[in-house]
Order: sequence, then C-alpha cells, then structure tokens
Amino acid sequence: MSDQPRRPRPSGKPYRRPKKDPVRVLAFEALRAVDERDAYANLVLPPLLRKAREKEGPEAFDARDAALATELVYGTLRRQGTYDAVLARCVDRPLGEVDPPVLDVLSLGAHQLLGTRIPTHAAVSATVELARVVLGDGRAKFVNAVLRKVAQDDLDGWLERVAPPYDEDPEDHLAVVHSHPRWVVSALWDSLGGGRAGIEELLRADNERPEVTLVARPGRATTEELLREDAAVAGSWSPYAVRLAEGGEPGAIAAVRDGRAGVQDEGSQLVAIALANAPLDGPDRRWLDGCAGPGGKAALLGALAAQRGAALVASEKQTHRAGLVARALEGNPGPYQVIAADGTRPAWRPGSFDRVLVDVPCTGLGALRRRPEARWRRRPEDLEGFAPLQRGLLRTALESVRVGGVVGYATCSPHLAETRAVVADVLKQYPDSDLVDARPLLPGVPDLGEGPDVQLWPHLHGTDAMYLALIRRTG
Repeated sequence: MSDQPRRPRPSGKPYRRPKKDPVRVLAFEALRAVDERDAYANLVLPPLLRKAREKEGPEAFDARDAALATELVYGTLRRQGTYDAVLARCVDRPLGEVDPPVLDVLSLGAHQLLGTRIPTHAAVSATVELARVVLGDGRAKFVNAVLRKVAQDDLDGWLERVAPPYDEDPEDHLAVVHSHPRWVVSALWDSLGGGRAGIEELLRADNERPEVTLVARPGRATTEELLREDAAVAGSWSPYAVRLAEGGEPGAIAAVRDGRAGVQDEGSQLVAIALANAPLDGPDRRWLDGCAGPGGKAALLGALAAQRGAALVASEKQTHRAGLVARALEGNPGPYQVIAADGTRPAWRPGSFDRVLVDVPCTGLGALRRRPEARWRRRPEDLEGFAPLQRGLLRTALESVRVGGVVGYATCSPHLAETRAVVADVLKQYPDSDLVDARPLLPGVPDLGEGPDVQLWPHLHGTDAMYLALIRRTG
C-alpha cells in the first residue's frame, strides 16, 4: 500500500470510498434480474438472500435485513407504475431515455420515500450511496437531484398531482393510484361486473403481500401437525390449509422439507378439492392432471385419489417441470404415474379417466400479489397467444374423460377471455357435456356469484383469483 496521501478532488475534499449496503445492493441485483432476464422475483430473491447470509454472516445480515430487502424488491415492483408517474415529473427527460439500472435505483429510492417509514434523509442518502456503488459518482449526483425532488411531497400529495381525476378518466386514475396497467384495470373491472368499490378493493389487495399458505397432504401430514408450528393458524376455507404469519419460514418446517406438506395457495387447494368431490356416475378409479407442473395440485390430487383407492396420472409437457411434479408426488400414499407429454396430443386413449383437471397456462393476472412483475410484463396481445392452447387443452380433457366423468377447467386468471369465453366456445363443440354447479363443492366459501362456475378473488377470499368450471360428459 502506498504511503502517499490521497490526491484531493477538485473540490478540495479527499475522495471517500462508497459504503456498500448489502441490503440495498441485493434489492438492486434482484430488480436487475427481473428486468434483464425476465426473471420472477419469487425465484430470484431466495438464492440472493442465501448468498448474502453466507457472505455477510448471520449477524451482519439477519432476519430484519432479509425482511427489508424483500420489502424493497416487492414494494418497488408492485408500485412501479405509480413511481414511474412520479419520477416522470422529476426527471428532465422521458423515462424511456433513462438507463434501466439508473431507473431501478431511482425506483428503489422512490419506494423508500413514498412507500415505507424510512426517514426522508436516510432514504435519500442510502439510495445515493447505493448509486455510488453500482452506478458511479457521476450518475449518483443525478440520482440525488431527482430523489430530492421526489422527497418534496408524500405519496398522497404526488397522487393528486400525477393521477387524472376519477370523474374524467376512471380507468387511468385507478391505474396510476393503484399501480396497474390500464388494460389490466379494465379487464379486472369487467370480470368483477362494475362498481368502483369492488375494483378498488381488488387493486388494493393485489398490492398487499400475501401470507404464506401451506397444504397438509392427506395421508402424509395433518393440519394439527402444522398448527403446532410457531406463527401458524388454520386456513380460511380449505380443510388442509394452514397459514403462516409474516416472517414464517416454510423451509424450517419438517413436514415441508419431507414433502408431506407444501406451499400452496388456498385457492389452488380449493380447485383440487372441488374436482375431487364432484359427483360422478360410475367408477372412480383413474384421475388425470393434464397440466401438472410444477406439481402442487397434482400432489394434493394424488393424496385425495389415494384415499379413494384411485390412481393419478400427472402429465406435464416440459421435461424439467415434469421432474418437479415427480418430486412433489414422491411418497404419495397411493399409485401414481408422472409422464412428460403434450396435453393437446394425449398419450392415452379417449375416455380413459373418471376425473380430469386442466389448470391451463394463462396470463397469471390472478396471482399479481405473488408475482407483481407480471402486471408490467404481460400485454393484451398475450391473450391471443394463450387462447388456442387453452381451448385445445380443454377439448383434450373432455375427450379424455369417460361418459359420466367430470372435467375441471381451471386458470389463475379472472380475465373473461381466459375463463368463461374459453368454456363457452369449447362447449359449443361438445353438446354432450354440461356444466356442473361448483359452488356446493366449496362449502362455507362466500361470494361465489351466480354460478355454475366459480371465480375466487384476493379481496373477497384472500386467495389468488382462481377460476374453476366443472363439466360432466353426458354422452
């Protein structure tokens, strides 16, 4: 190391090396992965947190640090639309001309200023310090200037300035205030059936962090066992559901590590339960999950089938996802088979099954609480891309079930183009099939609408916005 003194900067002040904040650096890295690689935060964040704990040590990077990093990532992604509207007023150029890494740092700063209780001075200084580490001193000055403008008002004040009045443009007002793309607001509003109160409740629910929900797989674990864990409470609707309070870690629970229980939204559980309990005419020996990846519903269906003496076939087109299904079903108490097959080109004979579930690929607009980046990633034209596959999978499901058997069409989207429109179109081609009222198969669950299909909602049921239609082959 040289003994020469540091050369003074032109200002006369010696250069100060930026201080690295592992929490904010981690949050920045997660946002970059979401932006650059189209990654999902729920997949990117856990390994980054593990890496930080290993590198910094459990004392230097503790549970509070992990919670702050998680809040910074998810909060920034959820409120991205709102923060973009605010930042656009504070930047001297179109946001599209701001380098994406700089915009990520600005968004992190905006969230700390407008969406958390972090004091203003601390939020600005910590974000500028982050900018010095990841962007360099020159762009850190730009970040500092912009965030000082953002800090001149609170969130409510900014919303009054950047959101158009509700009476002039209700959809755009809701889009800015609740941070959803306008087309998503419009689609969700149509699915709800109108009314300002309901859509605002739904959009607010989409911006809340969901609780972690576990499923006790029948014959392998019980809710009583899971309820002995710290911070565990019974689920609201599913008899197999247990919710973990904030901070609960599923990986620390033995039943989850052993595969006897899993992480599964309660809406997803209800779909599997409803199909399993739908009345049949005739035998009940063979069940099919036609879109089984990554395996949550298949594991619950396999356990329920085992209780009836039935066997489950779990089919998944993508080989690596079929591997996840096999892992989820490992140890199932009854017979099962996992195959890698295209659900639109079945590897089985027509009429082979008594019960069939197809939880079809979709836009995922029903899971925006868990995957907030999906709202910015999806486009209206994506609906056209999914439509042929959704209809093809439902047609195959109806051909795969025997006369008297039942098909469950499910999707984690409330968009009418992915739910009722698909079912209505396909049923025109299969006049020997009838809709079954799914509502009695979800006992105790309120606000299920006029039926016969069921749409669950985050703001009404605390679940993902799962859709289910049950269809019986009659001839």
